Amino acid sequence: MKFVIQRVTKASVAVDGKIVGKIDKGFLVLIGVSGNDTKEIADKMIKKMLGLRIFEDENGKTNLSLEDVGGELLLISQFTLYADCKKGNRPSFTDAGAPDMANALYEYIIDECKKSGKKVEKGIFGADMKVELLNDGPFTIVLDSAQIM
Repeated sequence: MKFVIQRVTKASVAVDGKIVGKIDKGFLVLIGVSGNDTKEIADKMIKKMLGLRIFEDENGKTNLSLEDVGGELLLISQFTLYADCKKGNRPSFTDAGAPDMANALYEYIIDECKKSGKKVEKGIFGADMKVELLNDGPFTIVLDSAQIM
């Protein structure tokens, strides 16, 4: 599982010209699910993401968490995080999870994040989405379950 976490001052996602998810200060998270991912892996990724202290405190140090700043979450599914570009110029996506399984884990992640009490917005799985964001910093973190498990 991969999470690309971008600290944002605002972000939104639109489908067919209509905004389906919008947040202010918080994390825009692109979520990639592989064929080997499980709810247990998702739980560890969620815990790590929610605990990240990447917002600045009064001294300008990245010492505050999403909770500390009242941050919000915009969660977007993105199977292209599992692009394999080793051969040729056309990426292969064979490492990405099958759509039914990946969507079930994506929805699980959304539900678990909502339990944290934070505002959680989302995209639409499998849709052609247009994502807009104002990256704060810029500050982007890549969480890969292969590196934190």
